[in-house]
Amino acid sequence: MDYELTETQEDIRNLARQVALRDIKPVREKHDADGTFPWDAVKKMAAADLYGVYLPEAYGGLGGGLMEQVLVVEELSRVCAGIALAFAATGLGSLPIMLLGNAEQRGKFIPDLAAGRKLAAFSITEPGAGSDATATKTTAKLDGEHYILNGVKSFVSNGEVADTYVVFASTNPGRGARGVSAFIVEKGTPGFGFGKKEHKMGIRANPTYELSFQNCRVPKKNLLYKEGYGLFTAQTTFDCSRPGIAAQALGIAQGALDETVAYIRQRKQFGQPISSFQAIQHMMADCATGIETSRALLYATARAIDKAMKPVYEKAIAENAIVYDVMQTMDVKRYTKESAMVKYYASDVAMKVTTDCVQMCGGIGFMADFPIEKFMRDAKITQIYEGTNQIQRNEVAAMMIKEAASAAKAETAAA
Repeated sequence: MDYELTETQEDIRNLARQVALRDIKPVREKHDADGTFPWDAVKKMAAADLYGVYLPEAYGGLGGGLMEQVLVVEELSRVCAGIALAFAATGLGSLPIMLLGNAEQRGKFIPDLAAGRKLAAFSITEPGAGSDATATKTTAKLDGEHYILNGVKSFVSNGEVADTYVVFASTNPGRGARGVSAFIVEKGTPGFGFGKKEHKMGIRANPTYELSFQNCRVPKKNLLYKEGYGLFTAQTTFDCSRPGIAAQALGIAQGALDETVAYIRQRKQFGQPISSFQAIQHMMADCATGIETSRALLYATARAIDKAMKPVYEKAIAENAIVYDVMQTMDVKRYTKESAMVKYYASDVAMKVTTDCVQMCGGIGFMADFPIEKFMRDAKITQIYEGTNQIQRNEVAAMMIKEAASAAKAETAAA
């Protein structure tokens, strides 16, 4: 399918594919089995300037946008989603700083992230606050020029390897959802440490850790936006970041199908390749159709968000303003519905495709020394993190109801 990528986008996609095949594929099995972080591969991704493809030139990026980011995530995940997560999770940690950070915060933190000199992480989940982020128990109390953070965050991708963390904590527990705030916390800040490393089913090449805050003194200037705007920060971030999960899921599905087709063309039963059997061909067709449908929705969503957001970024940078504030003045549409749609659709497709790929490959598909079972294990998390797919469906339905109410109000006013 021709998606009319620009020449630059084609170059970025080809470069990401080259890095994936040359630097990631040879080590993916080792890091998955060991659960170790692939520093060498990550450094090669940085040397190829992949980390800056979606960030503004003003901060050392290449000036692309979400479209460029999802192309890289897709190609890296097509080989190994666990290793690709070092890139994708840094993108998630960068977004709140770009969207809600002031000019000083953007200037301090984004250049290192764009160059891949440092990695970022996003930390909102807690043992008792997953889908319900309003149940946040981590607290942040103002003490002069610092906030004192206390609490535990869980399931943090890029866990111990990141340098820059966006952390959500309650500055006013009595206000519930409107009492949550977001902070930039740097690795090495006194009182900030790491708890257990999680032992996971998939994406094992990326460390998932607990974060621990014990009287952690975070400078007041590291507050993102304003007190009480933490969930606005998270929601605004997810509107732009969830297509990244869809890209990860899409890459996993495509990678699994690539490996499967290569195998079933060679594997013979009853004197012929198993790819010649109609039952297998129907599964192949369903897998390919689901993948291509996911890709079409993903690329359309990324382009729409870029069309809306690029002028906002440009204006905010030129005026040293906060991107979120400029969004309000320019009356930019939120892409909550579309981002949720593509996230849950692509990840559901990835889970089905990888399950079917294991089935098509038969016994060898179940073996750990054959790559298909890894794709299946990696696919599962895409249905869970950055909001479970059940929550995504809630988001889509809520936006549909809101849009219908607005349309009905407009019709009544016109009459």
